[in-house]
Order: sequence, then C-alpha cells, then structure tokens
Amino acid sequence: MVIALFRHGVTEDNTRKAYCGWTDSPLCSEELTRIPPFHTSYNSYFSSDLTRCKQTSNLLFPNATPILIPELREMHFGQWEGKTYSDLKELKEYQEWISNPVTYSPPEGESFKNFTDRIEHGLGKVVHSLIQQPHTHSAAIVTHGGVIRYILSKYAPSKKTFWEWPVPHGRAYELRFKKEALRRGERCTLLQEVLLTENERGC
Repeated sequence: MVIALFRHGVTEDNTRKAYCGWTDSPLCSEELTRIPPFHTSYNSYFSSDLTRCKQTSNLLFPNATPILIPELREMHFGQWEGKTYSDLKELKEYQEWISNPVTYSPPEGESFKNFTDRIEHGLGKVVHSLIQQPHTHSAAIVTHGGVIRYILSKYAPSKKTFWEWPVPHGRAYELRFKKEALRRGERCTLLQEVLLTENERGC
C-alpha cells in the first residue's frame, strides 16, 4: 500500500514568507508553467480543499479528479494569517509560540493538538478508502508542509520530530505500508523521496 504526499507549489504568500494557513492564497503565476505532470499514476487522488492544493493537483495529475478533504488543510494561524516574522517578532504571544508551538497557540488560531487531531481524521478517510476498495493500492495526497511534517513524524520508519522533517516545495514522499500495518496505524516499512521537476532531477 502506497500513500504519496505532495506539497503544493509556491504561492504569493510563500514569496513574502507570510504565514498562510487557511488563507486561500493561489499559486504564483510562474508555478503554473513550472510544475509538470507527474510521471507516476496512483489508484486514487486526494487534496486539501484550498486553492493552492487544487491547482497543484491539477498540474501534477491533469486527468484525475481529487477527493477534497478539508481536514488536510494547513494549521490555522488565526490573527497571524498573512503576516510575516517582521510583522510579529515584537509580540510576546508570538515569541512564546515560536519557543514552544506545542503549548502555545496563535490568537484565534489552532492549537497543535487540534491541528494533529484534524490531520488524523482526514488521513483516516484516505486509509479507509485504501483498505475498503479491493483494487486500490495507492493514493496521492496534495496538501501542505505542516500536514506532511506531521504525517512523517508519526508514520515514517525512522523517528524524527515534527520540525526535523524537511518538506521543500517541489518534492514528495512515498510511504509504503503492509496492509495490516496501515490498518493498525503503524509506521510504514519504506519511505522514498521523490523529485517533481526535471531540473531537480538533474536533467
């Protein structure tokens, strides 16, 4: 069983290094020509319901219609949505959150626990689909950096913390599971990093 995790392409807010959780920032115009169709097909396709993920999914898998899963959105940053480090660095609440994001939450935003519980619920929908459909053995998910970091920290074969996982734009991870291990929520047996563009493959 394969679950492939794709991070969305670069957005306008990403270029400003702004916090973009539930803000529906679209892809940069350059990304619309930079991201090629992906060379591997999967049995089923899923995506966060935000525009940047839907656009990326359409570019990577132009012949697929992904199932949209709102639970696979990025963390909601509340009052800090759209703001940058420079905008926030003097705020005490922001300094506390930077020092301990598991304990502290953005004002009117999402706690780390609520974020991870939500991801588990969304991922559960993907797993249920894989297990229940007899001829479905692989799924692609187009989602966000924080979502992918959490899934890797929980299900990758090597144990690393949330922040230890690099999730740059233009790369993906494939997690391979035994069916029963996936059903039980255990770690995958193999993790493979995948490059999405020819330039990053060195061509």
